Amino acid sequence: MTLLNLDNLLAEASARAAGLSDFGPGNYREALQVMIDALHAEADLSEQGLALMREKLVGQLVNRLVIEDYCRRYPEIEQQALDDPLVIVGLPRTGTTLMQRTLAVDPQFHSATWWETRYPAPLPGESVELPSQRTARACAEVAAMLEYMPQILSIHPLDAMPADEEFMLMEHSFMCAMDSYANVPSYTAWLDRQDQSEVYTYLKKMLQFLQWQQQRRGMPSGRRWLLKSPQHLHTLELLFKTFPHAQVILTHREPGKTIPSIASFVHTLWQMYSEAPDPRQVGAQWNARMARAICHSMAVRANQPAERFLDVQFEDTLANPLGVIESIYRFAKLPLGDEVRAAMHDWLAQNGRDKRAAHAYNLEQFGLSEHQLEQDYAAYRARHLTAQNRT
Repeated sequence: MTLLNLDNLLAEASARAAGLSDFGPGNYREALQVMIDALHAEADLSEQGLALMREKLVGQLVNRLVIEDYCRRYPEIEQQALDDPLVIVGLPRTGTTLMQRTLAVDPQFHSATWWETRYPAPLPGESVELPSQRTARACAEVAAMLEYMPQILSIHPLDAMPADEEFMLMEHSFMCAMDSYANVPSYTAWLDRQDQSEVYTYLKKMLQFLQWQQQRRGMPSGRRWLLKSPQHLHTLELLFKTFPHAQVILTHREPGKTIPSIASFVHTLWQMYSEAPDPRQVGAQWNARMARAICHSMAVRANQPAERFLDVQFEDTLANPLGVIESIYRFAKLPLGDEVRAAMHDWLAQNGRDKRAAHAYNLEQFGLSEHQLEQDYAAYRARHLTAQNRT
């Protein structure tokens, strides 16, 4: 089995990018090396997993090369205005995808589709104005993933074309939650000790590049970005540092329901890369990380103006999605016209949670217990969950 090697990955990426050599600023070399060491020592990668991981890392390095080249040739990219996104943040499995995709129906928002976060840079021979190669590749990848693990649809509505979260963009810093894909505790421990400001600096550059491309494809400028990722719970202060006028929608749901669901999703992803991932390892790691992230985000919020945040309960998103949408528009001080409202109503009718199979999971299979979750999330429950929502 050919192991991952930093210099080889960099060289292969440069060769694929027609000899480009500027990967951009940041601590990407050290981050990649720590990641590679952890993947070799801890992840128990299968042959398929190693091949997938290698392709993933090389692809992200190629994207960096191409993005830097475009920014050099078109300096107006980094002049794109982008400082006031509306950002959906919360534990995974709290209705964030439904909320984002409903809002994305409104053309006054910029949003990134799954294919754009997977392939943010044009492929060789592809124009910015006609990204048909990228969309075709993304659709083929999603189809292959669904064929390999069809159960993922009961967990997350995977689709290449609708709006999706910016997590795959953040991965291009190589300082972002590799434990979503594999068991790499030493990398995660290293990451927790780092200043992750450059993750957000590079995220902003990538969003500016996507915005510039969208404008070249005839989409209107001056729209507000709609972002969404639970990853921001870990680094909420950096989100505000990078996007000084951001507003945050915080989504809430009983952790006894979200945490095992998160563990099930991550365990499904680990199975793509590892021989026989231990669900109890997934449960322990992700419960600890989510509990820490929740505590951190609550502390950051305590030092921010109250008007930067809107709290939304998962139960309200399911029971009255358009009512929640109206509250979001009031919070963001944006107009909600009748035509957009009707389009959102139609989208919800066609894409509600009831259109997908139920997601089956339980605490015990991931080594978790009600008592542990009660302890780990006591402060969060007291602050954000009503007695009705805890039942």
